[in-house]
Amino acid sequence: MKIIATFGWLTLLASWCPAADTAQPLKQAHAHNDYEHKRPLLDALAEGFCSVEADVFLAKPGLLVGHTILDLKPERTLQKLYLDPLRERAKANGGRIYKNGPTVYLLIDVKTDAKTTWAALAKVLEEYADILSVSGDGKFEEKAVTVVISGNCDREAITAQKVRFAGIDGRPKDLEGKSPAALIPWVSASWDSQFQWKGTGAFPAAEDRKLRDYVKKAHEQKRLVRFWATPDKPEAWAVQLAAGVDLINTDELPELRQFLSFSSPAP
Repeated sequence: MKIIATFGWLTLLASWCPAADTAQPLKQAHAHNDYEHKRPLLDALAEGFCSVEADVFLAKPGLLVGHTILDLKPERTLQKLYLDPLRERAKANGGRIYKNGPTVYLLIDVKTDAKTTWAALAKVLEEYADILSVSGDGKFEEKAVTVVISGNCDREAITAQKVRFAGIDGRPKDLEGKSPAALIPWVSASWDSQFQWKGTGAFPAAEDRKLRDYVKKAHEQKRLVRFWATPDKPEAWAVQLAAGVDLINTDELPELRQFLSFSSPAP
């Protein structure tokens, strides 16, 4: 593909053309395990990412961000690493994370008990009502940041809220349901659960049709599509881009920025 062929020289471009904090927003760029980067959130925003992922544990100091319990530190709270800097950025940019840009997604992957963690998290999110998208009375108001809950998700409690500052990270089975997109704005799945292709050689035609049909069905329901554990390389990014996948999962922030900045979906 043309978009793959151009990628080689993009790597060279990165050595003398670093991303700036004024990077153009890239709606399809999702920072997997964002908190593991040198500057959580800030590195992703510097590359123009419009979606970041944080694993959260409920502990005595509060809602702590880390990959495992051993990674937790009392100063690395959800508020300090994500919500506070997002609020500051929104205030500086006229109510948006990128000036005149789209909403930025904050995917919160809950690692501790669903009910107790959501009870604590819901209270925290209410404190950031000025920047968080909100659902209530059958209406959805998009703001600077849209929160989506994954992992140990207390679906029942979230669904029951009359005023809701978070949506649910859905699964493929949700495409067979009738929940509103404001409640389940995404459908996510592991790549291996849907496809056998590992990123080497041509993407099989049958799998390409399956992917496109999957994306089409989600889009008809106004839901975004995301896959995790994808082959994290340009060949797989190109396949997803061409099929219309909304959020391309990566740990390689500068590389995906370069790829998306110089690529466009196949007609």
